[in-house]
Amino acid sequence: MKKLLLGNEAVARGLYEAGCRVASSYPGTPSTEVTECIAKYTEITSEWAPNEKVACEVAFGAAVAGARSFCAMKHVGLNVAADPLFTSSYTGVNAGMVIVVADDPGMHSSQNEQDSRHYAKASKIMMLEPSDSDECLKYSKLAFELSERFDTPILLRLTTRVSHSRSLAEVSERVDNGLKAYEKNPQKYVMVPANAKVKHVEVEKRILDQVAYCEAEAVEAGLNTVEYNSKKIGVITSGICYEYAKEALGENASYLKLGCVYPLPEKLIKDFYNECETVYVLEELDDYIETHCRKIGVEVKGKSEFTLLGEYSQGLIRKVILGEETSALKADVQIPPRPPVLCAGCPHRGLFYTLKRLNVTVSGDIGCYTLGVAKPLGMMDTVLCMGGSVSGLHGRNLANPEMASKSVAVIGDSTFIHSGVTGLIDIAYNNSNSVTIILDNSITGMTGHQQNPTTGYNIKGEPAAAVSLEKLCEAVGISNVFVVDPYDLDDCYTNISKALSLNTPAVVISRRPCALLKTVKHNPPLKVNKDKCKSCKMCMKIGCPAISMKDGKAEIDFTQCLGCNVCSQLCKFGAIE
Repeated sequence: MKKLLLGNEAVARGLYEAGCRVASSYPGTPSTEVTECIAKYTEITSEWAPNEKVACEVAFGAAVAGARSFCAMKHVGLNVAADPLFTSSYTGVNAGMVIVVADDPGMHSSQNEQDSRHYAKASKIMMLEPSDSDECLKYSKLAFELSERFDTPILLRLTTRVSHSRSLAEVSERVDNGLKAYEKNPQKYVMVPANAKVKHVEVEKRILDQVAYCEAEAVEAGLNTVEYNSKKIGVITSGICYEYAKEALGENASYLKLGCVYPLPEKLIKDFYNECETVYVLEELDDYIETHCRKIGVEVKGKSEFTLLGEYSQGLIRKVILGEETSALKADVQIPPRPPVLCAGCPHRGLFYTLKRLNVTVSGDIGCYTLGVAKPLGMMDTVLCMGGSVSGLHGRNLANPEMASKSVAVIGDSTFIHSGVTGLIDIAYNNSNSVTIILDNSITGMTGHQQNPTTGYNIKGEPAAAVSLEKLCEAVGISNVFVVDPYDLDDCYTNISKALSLNTPAVVISRRPCALLKTVKHNPPLKVNKDKCKSCKMCMKIGCPAISMKDGKAEIDFTQCLGCNVCSQLCKFGAIE
């Protein structure tokens, strides 16, 4: 039976059908929906882990114990999981283990354009890359088979367009292979140097075996495919670029589609190259396949014709290869840009406004609160990586102690648990005069309201142990912990000012649930009394999308306003009622 499935949904279905038993992930766009869909299958024990490293280690432990397992993350999450990833390549697995990593060409929701194919090569772990939902399902199932056959984790690489587009996929029933027996084997699983040296030899032999698989069996299995049409143009590609190329070039080109992007075949590529007059490599981000082709003596056209930046498109491919412009529909009116902003009623808005009043430097982090960088708030000076705000603040204050009284770090509750707490331990341990502000909105907001260890609920919405941020901060050595309500501007100003004046480590917890949570009850919307409004525009300084100026007077859109009352605290004329 065929179903119309999201790419991520199809991956989850494939994992389910293959008998996956344990799933552990940390949410990260565009990978999040894989685990959300997995959680709907009662046969699979699923969880949100505190971070990607933990998730990878959980999946590894389950695989060694004999259960087919999986973890998912976005590309930057693979950086966090790199430590267990590399060593698991040496140890191998018992039952199959699949690691889903979703890259984000075009940076739709990311801080960089990282190409995860390099991780496959560096860690010497086989990587598959589907191009549509049907392949997402099939490759997920195949990944478990290959994992057990070659005794290694398998990487499954997605990109945003594959993860978040829908196409038909053939679904079938679940086949549970049961729990494989575990046998004690320290030489295999304990990577002390003496054991690791032996395992490295096995890893290199495994790669040669996988290359042989890619040359022959992978073609028979439909993983690597060759399609000859016009041989004037040859295209070597993988993933979503295959779909783009087929739409742009049709039968004007022949195609070598690589479903396995590590290890890459040699003979298969050379044979295809020899059949075609001019061969292009179509791949988003880095010249990964192109470099391999040149290494084996195959002269192809690639990044010199295209780009290392952003996403490809059908129009781009058609223009470069065929020299034909593609017409596009255009609107008759100029559509104004709509950059992302903090939602109306967002609890972070009052906090950032307070920081602006205090004129502090802000070490920022990854989350929806990163939008505090936008005008008119403009209160974000640096953003590096998950948890980087806390450690970065400590480093800044070490370099220039005079800045400590005018600098803070801001970090969300989920991100703090992910990797911020270790930075806070560093601050406490080294007695750094640093103020960390935890923006506790009671959810993982940026990726779509997933639970985390502070919320009191697990991935299935069941009650779970909840980390107390206050007690955690005190436990690591922070004696000065303040809790404020970001809807109360005076409360925020008073307590943050006090924390900055202490000359010792301090934490401020800005606590108010995300305004979009279904459990949050809102006040009636506010309105502007036009007779009292003096057009001073003070209410505009918080950048709330519900507030605008019309005919020289402030106006509040009642369909957006959640009655947070932050704007009313700014109006000195009582015009907001």
